[in-house]
Amino acid sequence: MNINREIQKRRTFAIISHPDAGKTTLTEKLLLFGGAIQTAGAVKSNKIRKSAASDFMDIERQRGISVATSVMTFEYNNLYINILDTPGHKDFAEDTYRTLTAVDSVILVVDSVKGVEEQTEKLMNVCRMRNTPVIIFVNKLDREGMPPFELMDELERKLDINVHPLTWPIGMGKGFRGVYNLHEKNIYLFKPGKTTIEYVRLLISDLGDAELDRKLGSDAGRLREDVELIEGVYDPFDAADYLNGAVAPVFFGSALNNFGVRELLETFVAIAPPPKERETDQRIVEPEEEKFSGFIFKIHANLDPRHRDRIAFLRVCSGKFERDKYFYHVRLNKELRFNNPYNFLARSKSVVDVAYPGDVVGLYDRNNFKIGDTLTEGDSFTFRGIPSFSPEIFKELINTDPMRSKQLEKGIEQLTDEGVAQLFTQQDGRRKIVGTVGELQFDVIQHRLEYEYGASCRFQSMNYAIACWITSDRPGKVEKFIRAKSRHIAYDKDNNPVFFAESQWLLNSAIENFPEIEFHFTSEFKTDASVISNGREAI
Repeated sequence: MNINREIQKRRTFAIISHPDAGKTTLTEKLLLFGGAIQTAGAVKSNKIRKSAASDFMDIERQRGISVATSVMTFEYNNLYINILDTPGHKDFAEDTYRTLTAVDSVILVVDSVKGVEEQTEKLMNVCRMRNTPVIIFVNKLDREGMPPFELMDELERKLDINVHPLTWPIGMGKGFRGVYNLHEKNIYLFKPGKTTIEYVRLLISDLGDAELDRKLGSDAGRLREDVELIEGVYDPFDAADYLNGAVAPVFFGSALNNFGVRELLETFVAIAPPPKERETDQRIVEPEEEKFSGFIFKIHANLDPRHRDRIAFLRVCSGKFERDKYFYHVRLNKELRFNNPYNFLARSKSVVDVAYPGDVVGLYDRNNFKIGDTLTEGDSFTFRGIPSFSPEIFKELINTDPMRSKQLEKGIEQLTDEGVAQLFTQQDGRRKIVGTVGELQFDVIQHRLEYEYGASCRFQSMNYAIACWITSDRPGKVEKFIRAKSRHIAYDKDNNPVFFAESQWLLNSAIENFPEIEFHFTSEFKTDASVISNGREAI
């Protein structure tokens, strides 16, 4: 089979947003339009108690939020679509940031009522760092929200990107009549409360068509004025600008009412990029290369709690992944074979015999993988850009049931392997410190430890404010620093020394007093294994 043809069929993207903008609902409606599911649940609905299909953890279904990235694959118009639905809550942003390393483009959901929110800006910053192509979907047009032109100005100002509307709303809230497709010059009429995926399309020759006045009444005149202004303000849309990350196409609709989703999906599959090249520590890897390579961007324990399984999610970057074939694990320097690799539709999964660049494959993991690990067909390189970030909140893990110590030990090791938090140890491993970027993560960890591992614990706050990894290219300097700051030193899961400071002032003081030490705020740095090892032995 021609690998280039398979690559051109793939579209791998993430859906991102501020919490409650409708991201997971939009994900489900894309699956619905794509024929991957037959019905969709309503997130946080009191009338419909069916949870969203892409939220598979108990705590997600209970709270109505996504706290881990879900991976879903379906076919549409002879293309293979890989959707990664990410957490919106800021406390789980690190999972979202890592997911963005595994995709080729992004759909950003914005609430038309609230406009651009804080987390939206942070997520857009990450996309802009990699020039990731972004499509914006303005959601909840069935509610009274910001005027469209005002919202467009806010998108450009706060997200620091040029925008270009490809559909335009006719009215809003109770007066929402539908959307005008600026490219096809069609009007899709909105019917409130409609739950199917079909709605009326009004074909018109141009905006002067009398049928427009018969259907829309006074709204027809407003639409003509809006379109005239749009054509005067915005240059013709150029897909190349979108692919370069310079322009974001904008669509309007209501995901809950299945409205505006079809136009979004059809435009996405037409303009979104196929799999792109990836950077490694040795060279750039092109997707068309004959040899297989890929990296682990996510790990999830107990995807099915009945079987205590642990799944590592692999993004295929080049060549062809094949079931039952041996591949080289670069970090462990050994070969592994996978009997039952899977692709996913949330919790549902099916065995994959072969996968191509852009595909996301779930691999059963017997504690072989860590986030960022690289698999190849013999090459010894590591994909870059998949770091762990310095946590912001630190708490000591206290075992409240010594009879279940083994369960707690196993649970915290596996959960922190997922990247939901980071685990540090002090006092030769007797004290365990959990670091996160938000308080909610501790609730999730405690809940999962109890219900998935049968372990009981509590978290005790610590007065640390900052943690950073330390290295030096000067022999003996790391050991000297560790001796001087022993009470403030812990080790991560790879035995790398980490310095904890109670304040920015104390960190600045350490930086000033130990100029030979390098302080790193992400885990993506080159370490000298001998220096790290000697530092450990010096304690």
